[in-house]
Amino acid sequence: MSADGFIARPDGSVDWLDRPHPKGNYGMNQFYRSIDTIILGRKTYDVALEFEKQGKVAAPFDPGKKHYIFSRTLTSSARAGLEFVDEPVKEFAARLRNEPGKDIWNMGGAEIIGAFLDAGEVDEFSIAVIPTFIGEGIPLIAPRRRTVPLELLSAKSFPDGVVLLNYKCVR
Repeated sequence: MSADGFIARPDGSVDWLDRPHPKGNYGMNQFYRSIDTIILGRKTYDVALEFEKQGKVAAPFDPGKKHYIFSRTLTSSARAGLEFVDEPVKEFAARLRNEPGKDIWNMGGAEIIGAFLDAGEVDEFSIAVIPTFIGEGIPLIAPRRRTVPLELLSAKSFPDGVVLLNYKCVR
């Protein structure tokens, strides 16, 4: 997220993230190997499809990972490994937690992260803070009245000013 708390500009653009990445990509490569499931909201899914269309990414959906897309309107995809979900977060999370597997990445956006957080179904946050203010945009978590205590697990800074924060949600 930007240093002022946004994950994208109001139009969904993430142009401000187009920057050189250090070796190891801020630990993202290691993190990506630790997961086997990715949760997305429909808007984030649409952004991924647009990136593919524009040639910014060759394949936005790794066939080696299971992808769940929360949507009230979309129900199917011809792509393997994609499943559309239209069920309450609490029931979905309970079902998913009972399946064997690695960690799960709730990639976003703000609405789906907020919904999982409100349902008490977020264990940890790993937030890379990019040293850039963008002034307005889509927040990391959709605004609602909530108080969620966090316990700092680790903080790592990088020479270019990026800070990686890992928090546990305290229940």
